[in-house]
Amino acid sequence: MSAKRGLDAQGYIEREGSLGLVPAVFRPVVASARDRVLDVFGARLHSAYLYGSIPRGTARVGRSDLDLLLVLREEPTEADRADARTLDEALDKEFTQIDGAGTLLAGRAQVLSDLERHDLGWFVACLCTPLLGEDLAEELPRYRPDTLLARETNGDLALLLPRWRERIAEVTGVTGAGGPQEAALRPLVRYMSRHLVRTGFTLVMPRWNGWTSDLAEMAEVFAAYYPERDRPRRAAQLREAAVLGHEPVGERAVLRSYVDDLGPWLAEEYARVHGVKDPRP
Repeated sequence: MSAKRGLDAQGYIEREGSLGLVPAVFRPVVASARDRVLDVFGARLHSAYLYGSIPRGTARVGRSDLDLLLVLREEPTEADRADARTLDEALDKEFTQIDGAGTLLAGRAQVLSDLERHDLGWFVACLCTPLLGEDLAEELPRYRPDTLLARETNGDLALLLPRWRERIAEVTGVTGAGGPQEAALRPLVRYMSRHLVRTGFTLVMPRWNGWTSDLAEMAEVFAAYYPERDRPRRAAQLREAAVLGHEPVGERAVLRSYVDDLGPWLAEEYARVHGVKDPRP
């Protein structure tokens, strides 16, 4: 585990990533994304950000995806979301360096709202790298790795699990068995694996008193700091999920174990330790 633990000298979470860390092979992707975002959203755009492995400098060619957050001046519309999907498809088709692209949309007022102060606001201030426009981090507070942050970032797993079950059923019901199903399940395994590892990490984050976005380190922090008797079993599950977050397999059994075992346990334990995330509209 790193000695720095992602904090500055005052104990606040340091912003991770920068454009200077983007590997050379991914710079054409980022440049194209910047130009296309301007072309597509124009005056509607307040600011744009990169996040994930590319601005952290840890992206792998052909394996990592391009992650974007676009903050619009007004709340996003369905037309905006359709434009974002089209943008993602075009970038994924053009650049073999990335394994997909994903663009999140939010409105400026939402990012700066009291309700999102310790979730979306923290995400922008600490995990996002400015790409275009005015950086909203300048209007947000500093953040510590405390139980409030833990609750507001990952305290909604119980609400997510029913939707996860629906997504698994949709994929397995439409594609049937074999190759197409495996390809369709891999993105779900990657997404759910990463989400569960991060939730396990933030469960113990205040005790560890630090921040990391490295999935393997997150799993090891959980293994070291989770105090209960079944720690060896749960630690092994988190370590395996960290591996699958990088190298997903298209296996339905993995997803079922997430929504039938690890996920419900983690949601219950999270609510016991940190409470439940404030409800959103």
